Amino acid sequence: MPIDVTSRGAFHFATLTPDLILDALASCGFYLDSGLTPLNSYENRVYQFMAEDRQRYVVKFYRPERWSAEQLREEHELAEFLAAQDVNVAVPLSIRGATLHHFHGFNFAVWPSLGGRHLEPDNLDQLEAVGHQLGLWHSCSHQYQLKYRPRISVSYSLALPCDELNRLSPWPRVMAGEFAEILPLLTQAVAPCFEQPVAMIPLHGDCHIGNILWRDKPLLVDLDDCVTGPAIQDLWMLLSGDDAEQRMQLDALLAGYEEFAVFDIAQLRLIEPLRTMRMVSHMAWLAKRWDDPAFPTAFPWYATEEYWLGQARSLRQQLEKLKQPPLALTPAY
Repeated sequence: MPIDVTSRGAFHFATLTPDLILDALASCGFYLDSGLTPLNSYENRVYQFMAEDRQRYVVKFYRPERWSAEQLREEHELAEFLAAQDVNVAVPLSIRGATLHHFHGFNFAVWPSLGGRHLEPDNLDQLEAVGHQLGLWHSCSHQYQLKYRPRISVSYSLALPCDELNRLSPWPRVMAGEFAEILPLLTQAVAPCFEQPVAMIPLHGDCHIGNILWRDKPLLVDLDDCVTGPAIQDLWMLLSGDDAEQRMQLDALLAGYEEFAVFDIAQLRLIEPLRTMRMVSHMAWLAKRWDDPAFPTAFPWYATEEYWLGQARSLRQQLEKLKQPPLALTPAY
């Protein structure tokens, strides 16, 4: 049964016309020798094109008002720093001394188009190679601090999206009481998990298989959500399946990771709290973006009662997982 997801705010890409895109690229010296091919991106608008030099490029127009210019530059500076440390990460092109450009209200950047295939989540050799790259990244993180980017915390990563969900109320009216009960319970369960001090470092922040391309080695792309947080944030989203499968995957990741960095095993207790944060943040993200025409098209199930019934069940199950012992490594590790 469809439900009415009411207006969430202004749609910020309405003026990003093909002509504006071409003019923005021309302002940076790019003249197209092909059409614009939209890539699978919802938060931003991303296009691949071939320029007159017969090279392929990718341009990303950032969603207005989400990140400041300082935060976007910091994303690019982090990528440049990591590449200088031999981390295989996508780095935007510097054009006339700048990686971030502005045209008619839009911030944008251009990358060389880097081909590759998706990571195979059950390929332990590939996971070990990803762990190698992440270990190299984290090993040099003490040399770099994010000044403008967010920091993972209960207030920013859970309480804030809970507040946004309560304000927007995207669920069916009959379920308002259910979410009014479960969201505070999740916050209460997660908060004690972050009372114990944990090392916080610059992270990718959104390190799942969709943001890793496999070439001769893994290529980490899309640092749009780079953040300061615990190292496990860049590892747990690569785990899937039952506990035994996740344990094997984690062992493979850490086999590569610990060639460069020592992993704090105590951070395994943060996997389920971080998963909780992501579940709630994802619901809030969709609610905030619903006025963007790309979202109802890509996520039509979000406006159905069945989706919200499933989310309520999932959050209840997650509340129980938070009470269980954390994932452990294999005894021989």
